[in-house]
Amino acid sequence: MQKISHSFSGALRTFSFWIANGTVGLPLLNGMDYSCIFEEPSALEQVYAIFANVIEMDENGVVCNAKHAEMRAAQFIRSYIDEQYKVEPEFENWEVALY
Repeated sequence: MQKISHSFSGALRTFSFWIANGTVGLPLLNGMDYSCIFEEPSALEQVYAIFANVIEMDENGVVCNAKHAEMRAAQFIRSYIDEQYKVEPEFENWEVALY
């Protein structure tokens, strides 16, 4: 049975820590209170879906783009709390898909 790599496990753990302590997506979310995302389960679900869909690993399971995956998730958070913010580039369907 195949398991997730230690690299992915570490990236997910770190991302979760930053989400929980209010420091994800710096500098994009610097100083922004996004705690409302914890009150809307589907919004938080979307954040994690984006992170998981965007993250890439090499053939050995080593994460290659953790910061990019974090930034894309942070862009969603920013758009969720700031209706004036425009995500650039716009999310593609595969990035926001809920599996």
